[in-house]
Amino acid sequence: MARVTVEDCIEQIPNRFELVLLAAQRARNLARGASITIDRDNDKNPVVALREIADVSVDFGGLEQDLIKSLSRVPDPEPIDEEVQDLIPTDQNIFGLQDVSAEEEAAALAAESEEMTSEDIAAAIEAELGGGRPRR
Repeated sequence: MARVTVEDCIEQIPNRFELVLLAAQRARNLARGASITIDRDNDKNPVVALREIADVSVDFGGLEQDLIKSLSRVPDPEPIDEEVQDLIPTDQNIFGLQDVSAEEEAAALAAESEEMTSEDIAAAIEAELGGGRPRR
């Protein structure tokens, strides 16, 4: 075959989009060192891929699987740095890492357990809004 045309390949793969994807995958496989099933005749990999598709000398199912594998990306797990490991919570009490008196610890726990009253909530909202209510 002196020249390969799209019409030669469309007889084998009727969808032009699928043809382009498979031909590109076959050309990448050839660039990676896959064996050529036809005579190269000084042609570049995309032309060789199209000629192989036109001659049906390549397995289309294998090409589809290669294409799917190349398009599916699994993210690599991120390595855990030492700094990140320090931020991971442990069973150890945080107060054990600092010099905090028992009274301060009890006060901190009591402050966490208190519920806010409606007056506290109103005061917090007023402080957040800038200390005053909008005038009408």
